[in-house]
Amino acid sequence: MRIVLFSSKPYDRSSFLAHPLAEGWQLEFQECLLRYDSAALAEGAEVVCAFINDDLSAPVLERLATAGTRLIALRSAGYNHVDLQAAERLGLCVVRVPAYSPYAVAEHAVALILALNRRIHRAFNRTREGDFSLHGLTGFDLHGKTVGIIGCGQIGQAFARIMTGFGCQVRVYDPYPLGELPGLTIHQVPLEQLVSESDIISLHCPLNDSSRHLINTQRLAQMKRGAMLINTGRGALVDTPALIGALKSGQLGYLGLDVYEEEAELFFEDRSDLPLQDDVLARLLTFPNVIVTAHQAFLTREALAAIAATTLSNVAAWLAGTPSNRVSSNA
Repeated sequence: MRIVLFSSKPYDRSSFLAHPLAEGWQLEFQECLLRYDSAALAEGAEVVCAFINDDLSAPVLERLATAGTRLIALRSAGYNHVDLQAAERLGLCVVRVPAYSPYAVAEHAVALILALNRRIHRAFNRTREGDFSLHGLTGFDLHGKTVGIIGCGQIGQAFARIMTGFGCQVRVYDPYPLGELPGLTIHQVPLEQLVSESDIISLHCPLNDSSRHLINTQRLAQMKRGAMLINTGRGALVDTPALIGALKSGQLGYLGLDVYEEEAELFFEDRSDLPLQDDVLARLLTFPNVIVTAHQAFLTREALAAIAATTLSNVAAWLAGTPSNRVSSNA
């Protein structure tokens, strides 16, 4: 059985090949994104393994199904990039990796908070140039600050535990009642209250129709002046152009992004020899109180191993006729 992995990088090859394969399984690693044109590379492959920026719209799925694909195995928890109705119409099973390492993403969010607060990026560049002055590097104590978490699944809970350890007051917004969470003392509050009361807001919710541009001009205006916003979820949770005005006015004091709404043609590639064509991202990168990382929050050894293991297990379960971690348009 041929399994074609699109958007694959050397770390994907290493993590997948570290697992023993069933007899007759053949992994084929393609570095290119899955698009309508590149779908031809999967002709005859029963399984296509896709990542977050691959195109799984109806035209692409139709081309894959016509060429013999029967299973779409996502290497991600999110599936907002998949036309699930088209997949069901075409008889394509779609499976995902619902959890790999919530600690990886949660810890990266904390890394962004600490780097922004203590200006680590500025201090690093300054000392490399022989400038050992401290002006402009003043931070604040995290202890006692109010941290708002939007989305309290496994990643949000891991993040909450870390911030509780710092002595922060944790507020959570989630559309579903949370009940008691072992080892956590948090307050579930309405979204408007969380936005207005928090010194730091971190996004850990899935992207869907109701959460798209959850953070927009109106919500930025409702935030505490000088608050910090962290997004390690999905880029479209934030109306990115709206951030520029908030940063210019000082309404938004700090911004840490690991995801970007228009990242598909940018992230995961070395484009250092080319002019940056995205004017919004180029403008964001000029602010000294902004850190952008290229969707690396998931990138730990433990997470990569879990992604590979779950993906291969999903394929095996599908072959056995008992697909696990399946997603549908009714989910």
